[in-house]
Amino acid sequence: MTARVRACAPAAQQGQALVLGMLLAGAAMVVLIRYFAVGQVIGAKARQLHALDAAAYSGALIQARALNMLAYINRAHVGHQLAMAHLVTLGSWASLGGAQAGQWAAGNPPAHLIAMLFGPEHGAAYRAAGKASGFGGLSMPQAELARAYGGHDDVVRNVLNTVQDVIVSGLPEARRQAMQAVLARNYPKHAAGPGGFDLQVDDDNWPGYVQRHSGQGELRSLVQAVTRHYGFLGPRNTTASNNWVVDGRCPGLRHQLRRRGTTELDAQGRWQSIDTQSFHALRSNRWIGCYYREYAMGWGWIPSALTQTIGQPHVDDPPADFAAQDFWRWVKEATDWDITSDSANPLANSRAVSSRRRWQGGGLPTYFDVPAGQYGRPLGFAVRLRQPGPDGLTVTARSAAETFFSRPEARSDGRREQDNLFHPYWQARLADPARAAQPAGGQP
Repeated sequence: MTARVRACAPAAQQGQALVLGMLLAGAAMVVLIRYFAVGQVIGAKARQLHALDAAAYSGALIQARALNMLAYINRAHVGHQLAMAHLVTLGSWASLGGAQAGQWAAGNPPAHLIAMLFGPEHGAAYRAAGKASGFGGLSMPQAELARAYGGHDDVVRNVLNTVQDVIVSGLPEARRQAMQAVLARNYPKHAAGPGGFDLQVDDDNWPGYVQRHSGQGELRSLVQAVTRHYGFLGPRNTTASNNWVVDGRCPGLRHQLRRRGTTELDAQGRWQSIDTQSFHALRSNRWIGCYYREYAMGWGWIPSALTQTIGQPHVDDPPADFAAQDFWRWVKEATDWDITSDSANPLANSRAVSSRRRWQGGGLPTYFDVPAGQYGRPLGFAVRLRQPGPDGLTVTARSAAETFFSRPEARSDGRREQDNLFHPYWQARLADPARAAQPAGGQP
């Protein structure tokens, strides 16, 4: 009996390890399932972060393209102003040629006298002006030049200004749409809803990053700097004199052939150009001594505004001729000109004012640039994306990107260039979300 009980005892304990094994297997299964769920969340998080980085970088690229486009527009402003300066100068030259053709045809003064006093090249140039007959006043060449000038001004005001306004006002929406499009490509089956992905932009320093400036700022300085590279737009002032003594009362004075001309921006940024040429014959009498009797040979003044003034000695209504009164007496009674030692062409200036043809122009346009307080500070923003994840969880990711100014190569003068919207050197990069939109060091 006792032996039988002892024989059955080990058999009664068989299978107890199986219970522990099943418990361990269940626990392992729970851990495995949980690990799998955590892996799914981590995978969804990583995918979401990669997609958000791509979206943020695309948003920064949109910013870079917008700022570079503004830079190209500013440069286009300079190009149009340069073209307008050339056109207005061509206009005054055409008027000069047309008037000179009339004076040559009338022999006032005669071409052979100009050649005798100042050399054959001046006489030949005077005779060649006869080919410019009909270039002044309301002639076809003048009308074509005025139309081209107005076309440039129209592009500046109604095209370029409109485009830059649209770029500045529409950048946040364009950036949002670009990021939404990138997310849609990464999640083609995601039900984004009518408002798109749940994407929130934080730490955005776009408001105030660029500012509108009047044309009297850097744009004016740049236009004037560029025009100095073109001799055609520079001062056109030369004086030729004869070689022999004209009058014993003033042995040091000579007959003069004065060519005067200038192209300039007035205080309001509007173009004007004037060109004149006059023969100043040295005369003398007992009342005023030696003086210069001016014979206007050619003249032309093209203003682009009613309020512009010629800025040189002139009268508004000069006599057609001086048959009824001596030149010097009229000058003394009707003007304040100095005809004894002056270097201007006041009579030719007066004829230019009387025959002026105003072209249509509105002056330098407004433009956008980076204010001084933004130098060295990138245009940055941070984004946060919330999406449904595995097991009903909401997965949130955060990224940041910025647009910065950097020259592709160092300046030849070795100086550091400040951020600006005249050079299209804006680039994009990802940034640390914790430091989004914070100041950064200036780019070399």
